[in-house]
Amino acid sequence: MAARWALGAGAAWARGLLSWARPERWLASGSLFPLSCIHTSTSLQKIGKWEKKNRIVYPPQLPGEPRRPAEIYHCRREIKYSNDKMWYLAKLIKGMSIDQALAQLEFSDKKGAKVIKEVLLEAQEMAVRKHNVEFKSNLHIVESLTGKGRYVKRIRCHGKGMFGVMKISRCHYFVKLVEGPPPPPEPPKTGFDQAKEYVQQLRNRTLVHTL
Repeated sequence: MAARWALGAGAAWARGLLSWARPERWLASGSLFPLSCIHTSTSLQKIGKWEKKNRIVYPPQLPGEPRRPAEIYHCRREIKYSNDKMWYLAKLIKGMSIDQALAQLEFSDKKGAKVIKEVLLEAQEMAVRKHNVEFKSNLHIVESLTGKGRYVKRIRCHGKGMFGVMKISRCHYFVKLVEGPPPPPEPPKTGFDQAKEYVQQLRNRTLVHTL
């Protein structure tokens, strides 16, 4: 009888301790950890290094100094597309104005062209809304890069107990827009200019363990 009473008293004490330690009691009333500051939503995503470049604050410009053009960094990650195939499309539009790039992508039947077009339209809309760009057509593409995303292997079941390997590749696409018309294209290098650059590279080498 005494053991049963002790067991019941211990259970009651444990229930009282757990009810006192409930977080809603001290979180709601305490000013140190209010419930409003605890974020549990999944919409809070991490910002990558490429998007953080939009937060760069430059010092004020001096009187008479030419106006600094706006720079817009935008990207899309984990695209279900090959990085090698996306590279050709990214290099195609580099150095073009945004209207010319959209026109080139409009007549391409590749899947990556549609993705890049969506990213350019998002960056164009962001330039007008957040970066105070007056004319949305007054932009050109300075950088158009791709990166390798996740690479996953899966099993593809065949007949008679056989199987194959299914490869799922993803990629990233990064773009940088700058306000203003695109610069004129550089003249093509001749063979003599390339030879001079190669000789200069050889002269700039650092030879280790030599006199």
